[in-house]
Amino acid sequence: MLKPTVEFCAGNMHHGTERLLDKYEADDDFEGTEFGCLGNCGECYLKPFALVNGSIVAADSVEELELKIEKFLIDEEEDMAALDKLIDTL
Repeated sequence: MLKPTVEFCAGNMHHGTERLLDKYEADDDFEGTEFGCLGNCGECYLKPFALVNGSIVAADSVEELELKIEKFLIDEEEDMAALDKLIDTL
């Protein structure tokens, strides 16, 4: 299985997302990466966000973002398991 990818915008670091970047970079179960720009101009100035497996996950605080990333990954895994089960029954 592929590692979850969690990408952060350098322009979003003023919200404190660097703490999360450091966490995901240090964890071998994730691909944590910082980019100069993720192409979500405006979003990065408004609130903390990350691109998780290609989807935007945003929150009002870094603590909330961390929880939302974890929930997103759990939901995504559950969705994939349900899809696999559906495909197996066909």
